[in-house]
Amino acid sequence: MSLDINKIEELGIENIGKVFYNLSYQEFFEHEVKNSEGAVTTFGAFTVDTGIFTGRSPKDKYFVKQDPSSKYIAWGNINKPITKELFDKLLVKAKKQLSNKDVYIQDAYCGASLASRRRVRFVTEVAWQAHFVKNMFIRPNKDELKDFEPDFTVYNACKCTNEDYKEDGLNSEVFIIFNIENNIAVIGGTWYGGEMKKGIFSMMNYWLPLEGKLSMHCSANVGKNGDTALFFGLSGTGKTTLSTDPQRKLIGDDEHGWDDEGVFNFEGGCYAKCINLDSNSEPEIYEAIKRDALLENVVIDKDGVVDFKDASKTENTRVSYPIEHIKNHEPSLMAGHPKNIIFLTADAFGILPPVSKLNKEQAMYYFLSGYTAKVAGTERGITEPVATFSACFGEAFLPLHPTDYAKLLGEKIDKHKVNVFLVNTGWNGGVYGVGKRMSIKATRGCISAILDGSINNSEYETLDIFNLQIPKSLNGVDSAILNPRNTWSDKTQYDETRVKLAEMFIKNFKKYTTQNSEFDYSKAGPKFL
Repeated sequence: MSLDINKIEELGIENIGKVFYNLSYQEFFEHEVKNSEGAVTTFGAFTVDTGIFTGRSPKDKYFVKQDPSSKYIAWGNINKPITKELFDKLLVKAKKQLSNKDVYIQDAYCGASLASRRRVRFVTEVAWQAHFVKNMFIRPNKDELKDFEPDFTVYNACKCTNEDYKEDGLNSEVFIIFNIENNIAVIGGTWYGGEMKKGIFSMMNYWLPLEGKLSMHCSANVGKNGDTALFFGLSGTGKTTLSTDPQRKLIGDDEHGWDDEGVFNFEGGCYAKCINLDSNSEPEIYEAIKRDALLENVVIDKDGVVDFKDASKTENTRVSYPIEHIKNHEPSLMAGHPKNIIFLTADAFGILPPVSKLNKEQAMYYFLSGYTAKVAGTERGITEPVATFSACFGEAFLPLHPTDYAKLLGEKIDKHKVNVFLVNTGWNGGVYGVGKRMSIKATRGCISAILDGSINNSEYETLDIFNLQIPKSLNGVDSAILNPRNTWSDKTQYDETRVKLAEMFIKNFKKYTTQNSEFDYSKAGPKFL
């Protein structure tokens, strides 16, 4: 299928050679091989390197400061302003980079809900980046493409940089800029595919809440009885792994909306971490790596054999694949209102229980806290666990104030009587380096008890200071690990570490107590007598 010449001219790119429009997977494979953009693995999947950027560049992300969007955006370290004049300058630079050559144009939907979806056009000169878009977003059929008019356009000029960034007052030569009023994003200087994925997620996080719909950084699945579950969590907490369940249909692994009809996936694919991936612990993800999947930054040998344990390029090795590669997925990418919400945290301090039940106020507190922990050795200078707080479990992607999302979540929890749980996929029996990481088997046991409802029949005890409700027993889970204090050989050390973590929570949450009093949920968090 070709793109109308008038629509090509509207892009403002000069002397375009060939336009490769919404290629098939086979065509992408042929282009990637022909262009020497990477290598073919023994899985049949293509693998690429994203250069020096193996993750997002959050310090290089900007929004054009102009009305009316400037009234809604929460300006600060996350959402940095840029002038319209500078945006126009860099857009011209990006268009010049994309001129006088062949380009790949990929049209896609973001959002399975017809009432909420956005039509997005991506323009790039690299085949695998268009392939990535095809994997990650919802793929229109041929009839839909005939009348496709984009609501938003992304110019990905990854090969150009801004040499004048110091004079322009920017962070680096990389730029990822969003012009909300003009419905355009421009990317320069970074090859990382996730910038396109998370860029559109950021825009959905702007559009939907203003329509009274909740946008969420979570995975979702649905049981045979139509019971929907949401899994919130930062990177490395198990969002993708735990929502990919052979007993339940996967709705999506990362980004969703929640409107009056229920939950819907923003995407049409999955973007899973690959580090230490093996077929025994994560068989569904492992089996999804085949032709049409796209691996990033993995290490392969001369024969195309992937070494998933090798982190020499990055810990953030990834694979994107269409959701159809998961056998047990929900074809509509939608389901009803959630019955259960699960907040995932990887607590490297070994303090939080494997599972605890939250009331509505606690749910709001832990949602706004968005806690997990980095472990020693993951970054230079980190010698002990470091607490990480990311509002709503995705602060980097929130253009509005976090309390805007929290308010919507609270309203929906009340309206639909949703059960909320906090699940620690991190350490037990001691801090990182002393205790052990919670086994996937134990965590799945906790998740199963939530999803089958048996956890609601448990007898509970209270974790001091945090005031979390802990079940005393669960089917399939060793009762000895449910209360974390019992797993530490040095109880005094546990008590001291618990105080230390509680103080971190309290300090972090102070930024919300200055907001409207209806969002002051500090009393639902840790407190000392």
